[in-house]
Amino acid sequence: MSHVIAMKTVTLSRTFAYVQGGPFSAQQEEILDNMRERARADQLRLDEEGIDWDLTIPEALEHLIAGRADAVGPYAGNAYHTALLAVIACTGSDALDVGVYSKPSTFFGLMDDELRDLGVPAYLLPRGFLYAGLPKEIPFHIPSPMDGYPAIGYLPLAQAKAAADAYTAVLDRLDGAFTYDTKLLIELLQVEHEEWQTSLKRGHAADTILFWIGG
Repeated sequence: MSHVIAMKTVTLSRTFAYVQGGPFSAQQEEILDNMRERARADQLRLDEEGIDWDLTIPEALEHLIAGRADAVGPYAGNAYHTALLAVIACTGSDALDVGVYSKPSTFFGLMDDELRDLGVPAYLLPRGFLYAGLPKEIPFHIPSPMDGYPAIGYLPLAQAKAAADAYTAVLDRLDGAFTYDTKLLIELLQVEHEEWQTSLKRGHAADTILFWIGG
C-alpha cells in the first residue's frame, strides 16, 4: 500500500484552537462548517469502500471540536486522526505533496541512520519530524491509529533552514539511495524558510510545518 506525504505551514495555536472546546467566533464557525464538509466527504469515501471504524469521521470531528477524544474501540484513533486532517486541511497555507512511499517509516528510518552517521543532529532528522506525533497545542490525549496511519508530524519553521543546510552539507557523502529524496526535502525546506521570512516581514505568524502521511 502506498502512503502519500503532504505538508503545509500553519500557526499551531490557530489551527488547534478548533479542538479546544470553544467558544468560537463567527469566522471560526464558518471554518468549522468547512471542516465538517471535509469530514463528511472523507466518511463517504469510507462508506463506499465498506470500511466501518465504529466511530464515524464526522462524529470524531465533533468530539475534537468539543475538546475530547474519549471514544473507545480499536479504530477510534483512525477516526480521530482522519478528523484532525479535516481540521488541518481548512487552516494554514495550501498543501504540498512531498511524495509517495510504499514503506515511508522504513525508508525515512534508514535515511535518518545515514544522516545521523554523517553528523546531522537528531532533532533535524526527517523521520523524527515526519512521525513526531501531535503537538502539545492539543490539550488532551488522542488515541493512535490502529496501523499507524494517518501519521502526523511537525517541524518548527525556525528549524527549516537548519535542516536544509545540514542535509546540503552531507549530500555529496550520502548513499545514492537517499540522494533524490534528500534533495527534494532540501528544496521544500528552503522554500518554506524563504516564504516564512517574507511572511514575517508582512506581519503574518505561521510558525510550523505540519506533515501528514495518509493511510
